[in-house]
Amino acid sequence: MIRKFKILLPLFFVVSLFTSFQTVANPDPKDKILLTILKYVLTEGHYEPHEINDAFSERIYFDFLDRLDPAKRYFLQSDVDEFSKYKTQIDDQINNKDLTFFFTVYERFKQRTNESKNYYQEILKHPFDFSKDEILDVDYEKAPYATNKNQLLNVWHKQLKFNTLSRLYDKLTDEEDKKKEDASYVMKSINELEKESREATRIGMKESFERFDELTYSDWFSTFINCIAEEFDPHTTYFDPSVKKRFDISMAGKLEGIGARLQKKNDYTKVSELISGGPAWKQGELEVGDLITKVAQGDEDPVDIVGMRLDDAIEYIKGKKGTEVRLTVKKVDGTIKEISIIRDVVELEETFVKSSIVKKEGRTFGVIHLPKFYIDFDEKNFRNSATDMEQEIERLKKENVEGLVLDLRNNGGGSLQTAIEITGLFIDKGPVVQVKYRDRAPDIKKDKNSKIQWDGPLVVLVNELSASASEIFAAAMQDYKRAVIIGGKQTYGKGTVQSVLDLNRYHSLKEDFGALKMTIQKFYRINGGSTQLEGVHSDIMLPDRFTYMEIGERDLENPLKFDKVPQANYSLWNNYQNYDTAINNSKKRVANNHYFKLINQNAKWLKKSQDDTIIYLNLNEYKKDIENNKNESLKYKSIRNYTTNLTFNSPLYEKPLIESDKDLAEKRETWHKNLKKDIYVEEALNVLSELKIKPQHHLVKN
Repeated sequence: MIRKFKILLPLFFVVSLFTSFQTVANPDPKDKILLTILKYVLTEGHYEPHEINDAFSERIYFDFLDRLDPAKRYFLQSDVDEFSKYKTQIDDQINNKDLTFFFTVYERFKQRTNESKNYYQEILKHPFDFSKDEILDVDYEKAPYATNKNQLLNVWHKQLKFNTLSRLYDKLTDEEDKKKEDASYVMKSINELEKESREATRIGMKESFERFDELTYSDWFSTFINCIAEEFDPHTTYFDPSVKKRFDISMAGKLEGIGARLQKKNDYTKVSELISGGPAWKQGELEVGDLITKVAQGDEDPVDIVGMRLDDAIEYIKGKKGTEVRLTVKKVDGTIKEISIIRDVVELEETFVKSSIVKKEGRTFGVIHLPKFYIDFDEKNFRNSATDMEQEIERLKKENVEGLVLDLRNNGGGSLQTAIEITGLFIDKGPVVQVKYRDRAPDIKKDKNSKIQWDGPLVVLVNELSASASEIFAAAMQDYKRAVIIGGKQTYGKGTVQSVLDLNRYHSLKEDFGALKMTIQKFYRINGGSTQLEGVHSDIMLPDRFTYMEIGERDLENPLKFDKVPQANYSLWNNYQNYDTAINNSKKRVANNHYFKLINQNAKWLKKSQDDTIIYLNLNEYKKDIENNKNESLKYKSIRNYTTNLTFNSPLYEKPLIESDKDLAEKRETWHKNLKKDIYVEEALNVLSELKIKPQHHLVKN
């Protein structure tokens, strides 16, 4: 467990902070205490503490400015020039409990955002000229700050023009659809639609600034604190008291809404994960990587959430069971799509292990889906993924399956304990993973149970979103050569462990200081390599839409580095007759498969689309760009229509449950239909059907 910090900051020291110095704008003494506690906990407890020096200061400087003004529409270059004197002083200010940099930037930011309220109102009074050849480059990192107010107004003009243009395009499309349905329908003029679109943009901006004004000083100070915390690594995050309460609720599993995890991506709300069994997962159109631009409740008009704070965007998206939410999303290929989802409670049952029996050329195999490595530490008798997996394998053995595919795609991890125990179901006693604290030798975690639940052929299916505990299991299976790992180029690459620390344990005041989620450990494979950044490279790499995309730990800011520790003492499983041959045969099949070639071409195009940051502000060019994307996407339509000749059915034990439970029957029917269309499962089964066990080994230990 986490190293214990037992020493409270002495009370006399805490009290002295209230009177220790004077800074601009008279900061709340609590902020100085929080800064002191944060520095202490991070430097004493983080797995890889940073030296708080001039280089650290510069990174905080750029990060804070970027978080306040990512699209560079508030600060002027003269502001940044003025702030630059603090570029190498923030480390000294942290050490001296001085908040001058924060307050200087914060006060100027308030001034500039207040000024900008007039910009949008003035610009939107006048019609836009969409016949003019003009572009907007949304690669804001490379964009300069405006040198004067006129340049800043031009930045605002282009962004508001784009907002209006996207609405105008939607309205024109609606008018054309109405005309197709009813030839007598009189379409609105382009001028009428432009005016309506501009007014909708004005209302959206007004509402956006109203939400902006609701942000408190504490919100912005938390942003600054997180610039410091997340400089250590992307998973180390400060939770102010209100955020900590929301985090506790999410950890308790009370999920009601669309069943998706969202994160901020510049001005956008990005889908980072779909919860297995949730409404969005079942609906099937929303995908990881989608950017949500608008949200509508039922038949109401949509609300533009671009630029909205993540917490506020989530408030629009979540809602009561049975209500409809319509999401306008920008897909990874650049196309725009409206997706209707009926909100529901994410059913816990769908996060559990489930299996399917598949018939392939007269032979019987099992497919097991594990969406997460779940456990309930508070309820000892509550089911967990290890005992469920053991039971599921036993049930499949009774149906005489010849091999197993274990599907860990999109499995973001969970309990390390259950990952070790599940590994033990497939091997004899032995090491599974190495866990290392800062400045300590690695602790080798072992499976100590000699029982082997399944000693037959095993294929593990992963993708770029298989993370953490999934990577530990897959790495162990690969290092032992116990299973063939098949899937994406590599898994997510999260080889770190976090713990949530209550910061109130470090002071004796009555104030609530929130909590810090901090990286305290690192995972290493039994071969000595870390899963950090590298993840697990598949034995058989199957192209998918994420192959060339920016996704995974390596694409986050400030990830910890890959490194190695000494190899643990272990022996290869060595009970396959044709391990390498089966892998090589699969590689040849994949290389010659028309659909995999098409998927790879699609992945390259998606990456090209992702890298294209140019938006046309000429209506005709904008239309042409959208149509080109639509036409290009049609080349890959056959990927979605792919189907196999395999047959999937529920195992025998589940059939009585399905007969008495319509919902379960519907879920299984949907799952089996998706499995039948799944080219990745098909290739996993091809490999599984080829793997042969040495005859003398095929005895199950009990």
